[in-house]
Amino acid sequence: MISRRVVVTGGAGFLGSYLCERLLARGAEVVCMDNFLTGSPRNVEHLMGRPAFRLVECDLTGFVHVPGSVDLVLHFASAASPADYLRHPIETLKVGSLGTLHALGLAREKNARFVLASTSEVYGDPLEHPQRETYWGNVNPVGPRSVYDEAKRFAESLTTAYRNSNVTDTAIVRIFNTYGPRMRPHDGRAIPTFIRQALCGEPITVTGDGEQTRSICYVDDTVEGVLALADSSFEGPVNIGNPSELSMLELAETIRDLTDSDSPIEFVERPVDDPAIRRPDTSLAASRLGWRPKVEVVDGLRRTISWFAEELREPGELLRG
Repeated sequence: MISRRVVVTGGAGFLGSYLCERLLARGAEVVCMDNFLTGSPRNVEHLMGRPAFRLVECDLTGFVHVPGSVDLVLHFASAASPADYLRHPIETLKVGSLGTLHALGLAREKNARFVLASTSEVYGDPLEHPQRETYWGNVNPVGPRSVYDEAKRFAESLTTAYRNSNVTDTAIVRIFNTYGPRMRPHDGRAIPTFIRQALCGEPITVTGDGEQTRSICYVDDTVEGVLALADSSFEGPVNIGNPSELSMLELAETIRDLTDSDSPIEFVERPVDDPAIRRPDTSLAASRLGWRPKVEVVDGLRRTISWFAEELREPGELLRG
């Protein structure tokens, strides 16, 4: 199924901008909606001149209207980094609840397929490893990270209710630690932080003892997984991520080596409720969608480092959030 007209909420964000780009390359018309709380028009400025692309400044927690037909709604509007959602807790909860309600309402009105961007954070600090889609999670509902974790868990529940009520064709994708060019240098996540620090000769700040693990997936692979789900009839939830697991200390050391940096490793306090382990079981994505990640971690990091090196040469870039 190739959708003709697609609405991408959060389309000016890191991941959303790649979805807009890829959809246009497939011949779709794209309506990109964003309130620019954490996204930026700069991420999609290279798409602005295309007749099939439209950028709309819109807060999904208010009224949402899109004239004309819509075949697919990709709901990617949300703060995604801990620094962002801890700075904007109410907005994060509202876009996960009211924003999801309004995006689902749009899909229902247009008889469009709806794909929710959920997250590995619904698994919390997991007691199952690797994490399968059948695992219910271990989440602190009143901890600092709950504004994001519970917003996504509620969004999954609401999306499922719309599907079970037979009013909307929905699907849920649980995304694991995507990285790549267009991440913000100061967004607070490990990879942009480590790269920025290494390139600038600053200490690379690893939280805790650095033994906590993540599984990082290059953005091109994540986008292909999302679109494979969108093109299918599968409802999910389905994990999209790279099963290659590495510790935060290993990640910091790898980035330091790839940047040829002399930055020292500095250990700092670990955030509250920071998950100890994270690795997706992607067998469901392989069997139902025919999807597997293709980009090796070192190759993806090299591409990302190259982009950051160019960005950080621009005057004032380090001052931008």
